[in-house]
Amino acid sequence: MPITLRDITKKVGPRLLFENITATFNANSRYGLTGPNGAGKSTLLKIVMGVEEPTSGSVSLPRKVGFLKQNIEQFRDNRVLDVVITGNERLWNAMVERDTLYEVEMTDQVGIRLGEIEEIINEEDGYDAESNAEILLLGMGIPSELHHQKMHAIPTDRQFRVLLCQALFGNPDALLLDEPTNHLDLESIGWLEQFLHNYKGVLIVVSHDRHFLNAVTTHIADIDYETVIIYPGNYDQMLVAKTAVRERTESENKTKEKKVAQLREFVAKFGAGTRASQVQSRIREIERLEPQELKKSNIQRPYIRFYPPEKPSGQVVFKMNDVSKAYDGKPVIHRFSFEANRGEKIGVIGNNGKGKSTLLKMLAGVLPVDSGLIEVGHQVQIGYFPQNHSEVIDKKSSMSAFDWLKRRREGVYDQDIRSILGKMLFSGDDAFKPISHLSGGETARLIIGGLMLCNYNVLIMDEPNNHLDLEAVSALSWALEDFKGTVLIASHDRDLIGNAATKLIAFEEERVRLFEGKLDEYFAVAKK
Repeated sequence: MPITLRDITKKVGPRLLFENITATFNANSRYGLTGPNGAGKSTLLKIVMGVEEPTSGSVSLPRKVGFLKQNIEQFRDNRVLDVVITGNERLWNAMVERDTLYEVEMTDQVGIRLGEIEEIINEEDGYDAESNAEILLLGMGIPSELHHQKMHAIPTDRQFRVLLCQALFGNPDALLLDEPTNHLDLESIGWLEQFLHNYKGVLIVVSHDRHFLNAVTTHIADIDYETVIIYPGNYDQMLVAKTAVRERTESENKTKEKKVAQLREFVAKFGAGTRASQVQSRIREIERLEPQELKKSNIQRPYIRFYPPEKPSGQVVFKMNDVSKAYDGKPVIHRFSFEANRGEKIGVIGNNGKGKSTLLKMLAGVLPVDSGLIEVGHQVQIGYFPQNHSEVIDKKSSMSAFDWLKRRREGVYDQDIRSILGKMLFSGDDAFKPISHLSGGETARLIIGGLMLCNYNVLIMDEPNNHLDLEAVSALSWALEDFKGTVLIASHDRDLIGNAATKLIAFEEERVRLFEGKLDEYFAVAKK
């Protein structure tokens, strides 16, 4: 059974997100739901699930729908395996009721009900529930020793992976996934892509990972022009089609405007004369040709450009000699040595928890080494983008975005601040929005604006794509390729690393490998 939306309209206050959406999402098709931050992607998913009410309209769903939740606190005291199994609500409720009935006095009525429950468990493949849950968890990189732990006892990023397994569990007829790759490493993303390729139901996925969308989707449902337009093909194919349609419509409008101008000239010239029938014919033609007003697209791309450093660094930017770092006695980086030279673009990749952020923090000077030595080169000026934005921005502050940016560089002119903010899509009064009111995407763009303002010659960036929409990630990728200084960047976004980095530090299972080459070349070598 498909997912069907009928005349869905949603207003948030005075703002119209979308109007009269009627669309059908079919089985054996995988839909990417796209649109910039604030377009209403997550809102539409919540409406489909019944978590949020539309202003008007209705939704019909298949019987069993898997939905990626984000509320890890709700499950903090539950066993990991149990959290996954709750993804099949009918099965879980039957198992809970069965356990309850086994604790009461056995009567004929209880016995009959237990028989009915066993039928439900059998129908839902409940006798293999734990082994099926284990397969999902292992695919998501969660080892067997954690399966019987309570949720709060395992790392936060792995708790989110458990919730993804919960959504996938029980062969749902439809899957709704909001940013499923956010807490996944490259290996787990690859596993998820393969899983979704084999999935036979209806898939609707929101993601800011362009590579993931291109790899997984058969259609794109794009939120723009206050509606949803479904395009066949993946994300890149949608962009080509959408641009072509827009350009064709604009061209047709220009042709119509030119023709209408000629007709109006005729009417003005002969309107009071003897050629009344010809004038009336021209007026009817004007009415027919009058070009329709095009709705404005909501797509906005920030303009990111890291200008040439005022002072270039020395040839050697960083030299690490036998550097080690441990947490609570557990080694994360052990006797690691490498050298970064001026102008190099180095991608840092590997599974979560292997030490990528630790390495970047030590290079940025915000985390001390336990042993070994890091030498920073001559005239190196470091701009740092942390994975946790609160390391550089106090999210509780009432300070405005304008004032935060102005404090980044002494003596900067107000018009330079406004220029940067405009490029980062803070137009008009948005420039004076309190930091505490900024979304994750707005905060990320503001930090990038600070890096642009200060003309650093070395950029260290830890998952800068988190919270950015597809347009912003594309703009960042282009800016890093064009930057004349040195870049070290950790990211699970394969397009970003693949385009920006020409050298890799790869945190593998048993070692840290230095690889001279791009990401595709690394994967080609790693598969051998």
